[in-house]
Amino acid sequence: MQRRELLGVLGAGAAGLIAVPGADAKGAKMDHVHEVCLKACSDCAKVCDDTFYQSYLELAEGKRNFAKALQLTSDCAAFCGLASSMIAKHSPLVVLSCHACAEACKACSEECDKFDSPEMKACVKACRYCEKTCDEMVHAMSV
Repeated sequence: MQRRELLGVLGAGAAGLIAVPGADAKGAKMDHVHEVCLKACSDCAKVCDDTFYQSYLELAEGKRNFAKALQLTSDCAAFCGLASSMIAKHSPLVVLSCHACAEACKACSEECDKFDSPEMKACVKACRYCEKTCDEMVHAMSV
């Protein structure tokens, strides 16, 4: 293809994208919901992994009351990772993964809220925000 032809095709394609009727306020809002939830899930997975390590250290010191937090932070990180992956690839199963992620975040935040350390409080905050954004994603996708 000649350079001039290629530029013409690219220009026509860009003009067509601008004129797409689906690029309305609802589409922009949905994109925003996706981005917010994707970031919340990714951030929560990291915080839960960090909290898992903190729980491991506490458990290693003989503090057995950290055992459930250890398990839930690990599981929650896995659910958050799954949800962020499904969101990123616009999977048709995103509603299922976000619903499961919200439930995992709820369970994790409830357990971590029993402890008074900066790491646990950070986990509670990240999980509650992730739960909220996942619930919003489920609602937005269901409407």
